Amino acid sequence: MNGLSQKRYLELPLPTEDDPRSDQQRILDSLAAAGVEERVHIPVHILRQLYPLLDNAKWKITVSLAWNGENWEMVEIEEGDTTAQHYGLAVDLGSTTVVARLLDCNSGEILKEVSSFNKQIQWGTDILSRIFYCKDNKEKLEEVRRATVESICECMDKLDASHSALSMVIAGNTTMIHFLLGMDAFCVFYTPHAVHADRPGFQLARDLDIPLKGYVYCYPAKSNYLGGDIISGMIDTELYKKNEISVFFDIGTNGELVIGNKEFLLCGAGAAGPALEGGVVRTGMRAEAGAVDEVKIRDGNIYVHVIGSHKEDSGSHEKNSGNHEDNSSGEEPQGICGSGIIDLIAELFLEGWIDIRGKFSTEKSPLIQERDNQLCVEYAPGLYFYQKDIDEFIRTKSAAHTMVEIMLRESGLDLDQADRFYVAGAFGKHVSKESAITIGMYPDMDRDHIINAGNSSLEGAQKLLLNRSLLTDIDQILEEMVYIQFAEVEDFLELMVAVQALPHTDYKRYPTVMKKLKERQKDIKL
Repeated sequence: MNGLSQKRYLELPLPTEDDPRSDQQRILDSLAAAGVEERVHIPVHILRQLYPLLDNAKWKITVSLAWNGENWEMVEIEEGDTTAQHYGLAVDLGSTTVVARLLDCNSGEILKEVSSFNKQIQWGTDILSRIFYCKDNKEKLEEVRRATVESICECMDKLDASHSALSMVIAGNTTMIHFLLGMDAFCVFYTPHAVHADRPGFQLARDLDIPLKGYVYCYPAKSNYLGGDIISGMIDTELYKKNEISVFFDIGTNGELVIGNKEFLLCGAGAAGPALEGGVVRTGMRAEAGAVDEVKIRDGNIYVHVIGSHKEDSGSHEKNSGNHEDNSSGEEPQGICGSGIIDLIAELFLEGWIDIRGKFSTEKSPLIQERDNQLCVEYAPGLYFYQKDIDEFIRTKSAAHTMVEIMLRESGLDLDQADRFYVAGAFGKHVSKESAITIGMYPDMDRDHIINAGNSSLEGAQKLLLNRSLLTDIDQILEEMVYIQFAEVEDFLELMVAVQALPHTDYKRYPTVMKKLKERQKDIKL
């Protein structure tokens, strides 16, 4: 491993009249002889330990080194050989959830992975609420900073890593990193979007109040809305190394997009809308226990799966002419999350219950009814999906699709020239490819080429923790990236309107969807 930390066992030659070198020099010379080529700095708190530790250890010691961006720094000295206990931490600092991994830095093995809610949520589930809460207020900003650190520390406690890990790599969006460092994040949101720091790099863990012996590395950002979590995703997917052209899409309330290969990298970011995370939908919720995450419509009946079900299919409910089956899963549906919404809209469309504009066709099913002066469908007992919900979701998916279209246009490419379409984050992990293509959120392409990148932010953090040479790759990525401001694209709204249909106003772009539609509705006229 060539990671951000290392542990070296040294058997030092005893001082003699013929060899009166200092303890400090004796250690440095032994490290050089062991193959440590870079400069090593020994801070004063380690120098103070040399006597009597060296005598007590009979000059057989283990030194722990952490990379600080320029050279190695000695962060611990121990008696005997403790090189087998060499650990590090990779962290995805998400706005909702913080995920951390404890790694064996000798083998690269993942020892444990845990998560916790980001304690910033107490000031709002959306980032903007948090930004405005502490804007121009040092005391409130400190509250948010402490909550951020406590979220990380909670994960460390679960991993029992506070006293063993040497280094940590954190990947997060630009706002999360500002809060971690105790910096006002209003600049991220407000024009001219000149953030306070985009490359914080290596920071002493103790300066951040993180109980770690060595350094914390924060992935750099490309812009205000394209943060370190996306750069970490580049390291994970290695898009920048490939001959083939790939698309990388991380979509949530905001959408971040990268298109390119080893020759070029175009990137951009913009607001997609809260509908993808269950926001603004009247019965929407996050993907947690009680959320409907899968929907099927068969023979006029709606079947749903609920997160937390004891069995894979036992969370299903059937609704037929106002009747529901008993729920045997023990987990009653409480709302619907992003993946469930996409399934539901796709199924409503394929069954003909909504048209290409997403408008309900009341004659198609008795399950379509009017409540609160608008049409809706009851997808689970007492839970309704309204016309306004569909309209908002179509606008959201249209914004996402338009971002991809503009990036391809700016690069002079057609979608069929893209070899891989990576979808990152929890959204890509849980959403059905077929449903996303059906509603026009994903392009109609070979399903095997649509790749769930998972938590690429965390994966990239892990890779860097174990491979210091990737710091050079990060510099290369930032240098090659060309950022496109979607707000400055004159025809963005015009293009977006063209996509506000299911799956698209130009249905020839979605041949497999049209084929499925014909199979479901034998008498439909296209």
